[in-house]
Amino acid sequence: MQQRIGQGWTQCLGLLLYVLLLSLWGYALIGLGSEEHQGDVYRIIYMHVPAAFAAFMCSFVLFVASIYGLKRNKHGQAVLYGRAAAEVGLAFTLITLVTGSIWGKPTWGVWWTWDGRLTTTFILLLLYGGYLFLWSAVSDPVLRTKVCSILGLLIFADVPIIYKSVTWWRTLHQPPSLFQGGQGLIAGEFLSLLLGGIAGVSLLALWLIWQRGINLGLQKEIDTQLIKKSLRY
Repeated sequence: MQQRIGQGWTQCLGLLLYVLLLSLWGYALIGLGSEEHQGDVYRIIYMHVPAAFAAFMCSFVLFVASIYGLKRNKHGQAVLYGRAAAEVGLAFTLITLVTGSIWGKPTWGVWWTWDGRLTTTFILLLLYGGYLFLWSAVSDPVLRTKVCSILGLLIFADVPIIYKSVTWWRTLHQPPSLFQGGQGLIAGEFLSLLLGGIAGVSLLALWLIWQRGINLGLQKEIDTQLIKKSLRY
């Protein structure tokens, strides 16, 4: 009974996050006016920027899980949450790149360029994909934990490189535009909506990691039981 109640609360929480985000994006599309220089294409930042923050946050969850995996050297539930973070991080990194390309076409005139930030973000996508590939390719749980945890640390290390890429190298991508010198560079209503989107998508990413981690744990228990039954016969 308690488990059903717990599942009901988590489902309600996920539904609430989806409704809030859909409302926010709907207002961004309909309620806000056009931007003076970019017109209507700027509206995609309310999906692009929050998705990027969510992808970065997933790398931090993966970093914590990887540290735990290397320290404990065992295939526990925390490592499964790392695997879940890699899956969710891969999805949000892909969304970041796709929405960035949609914005880049009318702004830069091209869908894609090997810009410093785009390239390092693409590397993040490959690293997330490599993590999931290694997870599937390595059968030994202990070895899998060790190898994937090391890669998880590399994934997290790529995030500050992505952030600083616009200042380290010549790039088409604009410099950090949320805050600079302690002051916001975006007008009040636009900034509030963007920060709300970042918070909402980040919470959604955490909820997805939580749910996927639970499912992976259940799958692990089922596989263990099946192995025990096969050994009996």
